[in-house]
Amino acid sequence: MDTLALKIILTPLLFGAVSLAGRRWGPAVSGSLVALPLTSAPVLLFLALDHGLRFAAATAGGILAGTISGALFCLVYARLARHTVWALSTAVATLGYAVCTLALRSAALALPLLVAIVLVALAAALWLMPPGDNKPSELALPWWDLPARILIATSFIIAITALAPALGPHLSGLITPFPLFTTILAAFAHAQRGPAQAISVMRGVVTGLMGTTFFFWVVAAWLPQLGIALTFSLAVGVTLLAQTLSLRALSGRGFHALCSS
Repeated sequence: MDTLALKIILTPLLFGAVSLAGRRWGPAVSGSLVALPLTSAPVLLFLALDHGLRFAAATAGGILAGTISGALFCLVYARLARHTVWALSTAVATLGYAVCTLALRSAALALPLLVAIVLVALAAALWLMPPGDNKPSELALPWWDLPARILIATSFIIAITALAPALGPHLSGLITPFPLFTTILAAFAHAQRGPAQAISVMRGVVTGLMGTTFFFWVVAAWLPQLGIALTFSLAVGVTLLAQTLSLRALSGRGFHALCSS
């Protein structure tokens, strides 16, 4: 099976599962699930298959740096959501993401230092966010909601992997973590159920990104030495452990308290 077929099959399965799980357990849970590397991990896998292990590892380093922009996006959206409509919150947050990405484009930091900066940025964003509301909604979503999410995700992965050789590994990495599905989740929650639920999405995303940071650290550090199968298996295991520990450390009362505190 070629990589295009894998992209077309794998992406809808991943994002379909995340969207359905979020509908059942609330917006913060969907945000936390979207923060998992469901877009960027397949991108890295396909880049490793198409362009080599070192290219994919360098891209993983770029994604780590791009996580800082993602944290800023979530914070700006959450701070504006209580006072503006979803479209304006999205526009300003996207502008902040773009400015931060441009500033990081020429940054060259040692990998351990970069990871430390990312974790501090995520913790600061979570601390500065207003409270949210993680109650699952009983509102029926339109029939096209899930197909639209899947179509956009699949198109994004195909586009990024196709453009990667022209963009280079660092810029590809910075662009890859753009919170596309975070935006979709938050905008729908904001428009349909109010700003508190959109804020809860953002809190879930930032919390989830803390664990996801370790996925890209492992890939950036070890992919050329360990190969695809071992590196990705190790990265997934470390990420799941880090996700669990970050949730417990940030809130002794549990995930629901974290997302509404």
